[in-house]
Amino acid sequence: MRAAFFRCIREFFYNENFLEVDTPLRQPVSIPESTIIPVGSDGLYLQTSPELCMKRLLAAGCTNIFQICHCFRKEERGRLHLEEFQMLEWYRSGADYFQLMADCEHLLRYVLVQLQSAQSEQNLNPEQKLLKGISLQGKWHKLKVEDAFKQFSPVSLNRALTEDCFDEILVEYIEPFLGMDSPLFLYDYPVELASLARKKEGEETIAERFELYIKGVELANGFSELTDAVEQRVRFQAEIDKIRENYGHRISMPEKFLSDIDRLGSAAGIALGLDRLFMLVMDCPSVSAAVTFAEEDF
Repeated sequence: MRAAFFRCIREFFYNENFLEVDTPLRQPVSIPESTIIPVGSDGLYLQTSPELCMKRLLAAGCTNIFQICHCFRKEERGRLHLEEFQMLEWYRSGADYFQLMADCEHLLRYVLVQLQSAQSEQNLNPEQKLLKGISLQGKWHKLKVEDAFKQFSPVSLNRALTEDCFDEILVEYIEPFLGMDSPLFLYDYPVELASLARKKEGEETIAERFELYIKGVELANGFSELTDAVEQRVRFQAEIDKIRENYGHRISMPEKFLSDIDRLGSAAGIALGLDRLFMLVMDCPSVSAAVTFAEEDF
């Protein structure tokens, strides 16, 4: 089933005329993100995401591209986390985050239909219902971050940002209610929580970013790309300062990336955790149970 899962994901993007690309796993620079700790590798970094390289490919003239690759993030271990995991990323030039939401709907519906067919044809766990309890039909729900805080949080969004407890409130009070019967898009994040995303036109405090949830599990993070190198440098510097303050690490500014994004034009990109999605499809108790080998298997 895992083999069929990866095959039909690729088939979807081939059918949509996307170009499959590959980028280095080890790179001399890492995306400056204060909430993610990269894994060192002999003076380089194992990629936390192929994002920097894939955007540079867009800037070089590619249009619609995708990649399935291994990513690495230090100290991420739990029911929904592995330090090494498989990521799907895709990018569209001339698009925004709403187009990516539509892509998610089409992709998941395609994958489920193809997996059900493979399950039947190959007699693979024939009694198991795939993505049990979730309907992919009809219109998927959309919920703004501000409205989610009003509906579920014991504190306001502004207070959560001021007291630096946004993530804790999100995980404890909001996520458990998201996407419980059908997928849900949580969207329009505060700009300070979207360092690579474009600001929403006419709303300086909001970024065009969303996350996709199923059964309270965050599956994907997508946004309209920020393509202003000057503003991106300012945001990266803020992240670098946080990293130095919190961890004592010195992270280099990704200069070649910054020199390329001025040529990017409008674009949108998204990262989707494939191991988490497969975990939900197969009703596994944890992401460790959804991969071929986890650390405890050695």
